[in-house]
Amino acid sequence: MVKRTPLLALILVVSAAMAVLTPRSSLGLERNFAGSAQLDYAFLATQPKATPSPIAVDRFITELALKMAVDISDHFSANIKACYGCHGFEMAMGYIDYRVADELNFRVGRFSPSFGAFNLRHDPANHHLTDKPLPYDMGRMLRFEQWGQGVLPSPFPDNGIEVNGTHWFGSALELDYAIYAITGFKGDTGAFDLDFQQSRTPMYWDNNNRPTVGGRVATTFRLSPVTDVTFGASGQYGKFDPELKHSYAIVGADVSFRSGRTDLRFEYLARRQQFDTSNAAALRYEVPRNGGDFFVKHGAYVELKQPVTNWLDLIGRVDGMYREGNVVLESPLAKKSSVLRYTVGTMFTLEQGLRAKLSTELWDFSDVDEAGHHTDVTVHAALVGTY
Repeated sequence: MVKRTPLLALILVVSAAMAVLTPRSSLGLERNFAGSAQLDYAFLATQPKATPSPIAVDRFITELALKMAVDISDHFSANIKACYGCHGFEMAMGYIDYRVADELNFRVGRFSPSFGAFNLRHDPANHHLTDKPLPYDMGRMLRFEQWGQGVLPSPFPDNGIEVNGTHWFGSALELDYAIYAITGFKGDTGAFDLDFQQSRTPMYWDNNNRPTVGGRVATTFRLSPVTDVTFGASGQYGKFDPELKHSYAIVGADVSFRSGRTDLRFEYLARRQQFDTSNAAALRYEVPRNGGDFFVKHGAYVELKQPVTNWLDLIGRVDGMYREGNVVLESPLAKKSSVLRYTVGTMFTLEQGLRAKLSTELWDFSDVDEAGHHTDVTVHAALVGTY
């Protein structure tokens, strides 16, 4: 089979370039550009002489994003976005929207499917700490190789189709929904875990012929002009190996409360994943005789943002993960392993569109590392700009 870049993505890139180069008066298009850039320095304070992880600590990390949105008509629009981060360069968006009504919109192309509340603010410019909650970690947590990253690394762009919409019941109740079919996460034949890098290679082809399906529903109650609360639930299910033998299922629930400029957020995710057991000798624990084997990874966070002045915000977050199930022989994890992280941070507005972030993290692992540590402290300092 010939591996090739999806035709739709190529068409969107060419179309976006034509929209920029063609005079506006001849097309009548509305074009909007937006972007962000963050430079973060992370330092492992408790082990200053330790060999740094390839990604997670003791170095500068840059995250860049550039997006263009084109409104072609009242019902038809296109979006394209490129980003750069620890995953390298990525086509994070390349899709078209056809909105029949507020309650019915068709999205086709490459996009981040609707899952959870954090997905809407995964760019560094849209959240107040330098890194993501552990359930959505994409390789920056301590010991990320042992933990296999988060429950659902964010961003998670994928190819497919989504139907979504929103409806207001009066002025106090909003209902949002989304259902989608996408390529889904991937893993090699005989793989023990998902290989998230396969979703971020220059060619975004599927490794099997079955799409992953999922959806999200959320309800927002407006309690006053400056106060509202949102409840959401998400899920997706699919096969990840070329032979379609092993499945994964991810579920999530979230609650967001806003009062004035104060935000309180809670989110929970869980992933149940089957894996190959043909080589039982490579696994530490006994494999059931029937039905194969699986592991479950749970993740959650609670986060509070409290403005102090017009230019200073305080942020506190507690997040963690819990994993239960078999592991490969060389893994430092046990059958039941956990990690908790406590974060205190500040964000300073230096200028319109320019902010500085400082934070300290206390990590508590159930398993020791090579140095015999259960706990560690990391420090972050970052500068982020939006344009």
